[in-house]
Amino acid sequence: MPLSRRACAEFFGTFWLVFGGCGSAVLAAAFPQLGIGFAGVALAFGLTLLTMAYTIGPISGCHINPAVTFGLFLAKRFPGRDVIPYWIAQILGAIVAAGVLYWIASGKPGFVAGQFASNGYDVLSPGHYGMASALVAEIVLTFVFLMVILGATERRAPVGFAGLAIGLVLTLIHLISIPIDNTSVNPARSTGPAIFAGGAELAQLWLFWIAPLIGGGLAGLIYPVLFGEVVSEVPIAGREPK
Repeated sequence: MPLSRRACAEFFGTFWLVFGGCGSAVLAAAFPQLGIGFAGVALAFGLTLLTMAYTIGPISGCHINPAVTFGLFLAKRFPGRDVIPYWIAQILGAIVAAGVLYWIASGKPGFVAGQFASNGYDVLSPGHYGMASALVAEIVLTFVFLMVILGATERRAPVGFAGLAIGLVLTLIHLISIPIDNTSVNPARSTGPAIFAGGAELAQLWLFWIAPLIGGGLAGLIYPVLFGEVVSEVPIAGREPK
């Protein structure tokens, strides 16, 4: 599959992740009397990833997350030459999704962007957790996320179930950590909304790049050591060839 098509798939997939996940937070989480709450937002993020895994997985591998791409590269599942193009497509998809979401949300009278589903710590944390809590949570949860991805997509895993496992683990991650920092585990997802939220959110964005990359990178290095190294350039969707 040409890189241009794979990059377009990553753009589209990341757009859907941010628009669906962050859109549920901005438009539906606190809707009067019928809001979906934290559990609904967690499910929305999981469903966006699950649907894209089966839609663009056969094309690009459905990384839609710079930390996933980085972890797969370190695990020797993804070629280094394609890391930056994937990152660019993912970041652009997230920014465009946040822009469309902002345009829709601003159609409501009295709209104020506020935090706009951005990630944050201290006063920007839903539960007012500090920087250290957010840092540790993002590293640990991204590590687990990549471990599940690496396990669900290797040749020993049952065929056809990777997308389900990955979507469910992202849902669980959000159920755990939305109160801590609105849940990132994805630098692109954090970047799009932060651009439209403003200065404070942008000032804290560094953590939501560094921590997921550390967590994803650690998983990429540790998984092959613990469970066997599979050298492949196959992305994450489906099952690796024998």
